[in-house]
Amino acid sequence: MGKQRVSFLSDFVEAITRRERWKPDAGADATTLALSRPASERVEAACAVLMGHIGDASRVAVAEQALTAYAELEDDGKLAFFRLLRDSYGVRAEPIREAYAAWEAAPDAGAVARLFAATEPRRQALLRHLNLAPGATKALVRMRADLLDAIRKDRSLAPVDADFAHLFASWFNRGFLTMRHIDWSTPASILERIMAYESVHPMAGWHDLRRRLAQEDRRLYAFFHTATEEEPLIFVEVALTRGVPETIGAILEAPVPTEPVEADTAVFYSINNSLPGLKGVSFGNFLIKQVAADLSRDLPQLKTFVTLSPAPGFAAWLAAQEDDRAQALDVALKDGSWRSDPAREAALKPEVAALAARYFVEARDGRNRPVDPVARFHLGNGASAWRVNWPADLSPGALSRAHGLMINYLYELGAVETQHEAHVREGTIAHGPSLAAALAE
Repeated sequence: MGKQRVSFLSDFVEAITRRERWKPDAGADATTLALSRPASERVEAACAVLMGHIGDASRVAVAEQALTAYAELEDDGKLAFFRLLRDSYGVRAEPIREAYAAWEAAPDAGAVARLFAATEPRRQALLRHLNLAPGATKALVRMRADLLDAIRKDRSLAPVDADFAHLFASWFNRGFLTMRHIDWSTPASILERIMAYESVHPMAGWHDLRRRLAQEDRRLYAFFHTATEEEPLIFVEVALTRGVPETIGAILEAPVPTEPVEADTAVFYSINNSLPGLKGVSFGNFLIKQVAADLSRDLPQLKTFVTLSPAPGFAAWLAAQEDDRAQALDVALKDGSWRSDPAREAALKPEVAALAARYFVEARDGRNRPVDPVARFHLGNGASAWRVNWPADLSPGALSRAHGLMINYLYELGAVETQHEAHVREGTIAHGPSLAAALAE
């Protein structure tokens, strides 16, 4: 055993054995006993050692021990660990006061740097130390997924998540991501993950995946990060079509063409974030724009880039409206008779268009953002709400969440940056003429 490893074990054993509630038996092997202690004790001791003065090689070893112990915890143990991060690895008041006083006395760059260091929660340094272990980045992404679950039970853990999100925004910066074109020659391990992670339009099996990879009229692209190896972080499925489709069935149920389609439109019909622990880390805007740019270069006949997107909050929003028009439409759509009555469907279509336009263009949440989460994503990317489609998806989930409503967001490559800036600065929602006309109804 190397000297660094011996030093680590010495520190680790000491961190556990100095707990008053446990002493090793006389003559027992302290190292063996320490490493056999409950995972909750080992992870707490390892974190304490990590934040001490130890060498780099020892820090790698102790980080491995910490992550191994964490992985053994049950839900209650994980909740206790996150509370430990909240309570014992935050900021310390006295260093902040001293740094602030020094900055007031001499507000130079050095004083600012010291003040910044004093106000950084200690758990950020702890997470950086944990990330030294082999495979640690993936483990920390899984840890954050556990944290997001724990926050549902204890909202006071939100500051801990803010530190994870802050670090992940740097660790998963666009500069560290690689885009790959996924096709039938891609390793099976990746293809299996794609099938498992597809949540927008789940796949029925390998034959379904093969259809979505057919080069005659389909493309699939994913972002990867070196730290997560063969784990796709996000992927987008694209259909190459003539014109803009109005229903998801026109894409999912289309047979494989016998020859390449003379497409003029690229339709982004499914976008999936793969890892729950990376929630809130923005990949999609970069992925869509890069895919659009690459397709435009490789297939210059493509003139239109759109999505065919769900409207997951429309049914709940409609049910919450108090005006007579919205209430009447809510009752009619829930009745469901329109699904087997073409005349009834035709009569409801203008009402759906009018209320859907209000939902996408005017409805806001408590933070004055578009109420629809998918709309927030695409409008924030610089797309415009171009055309609503109803009925467009009659799957049970789409009926319950959106009464079958879908929408095309239009990506005009020459306008996305301007529209993005207008949306961020002024809250402007760019929208097409059909939504503008519906709003006037």
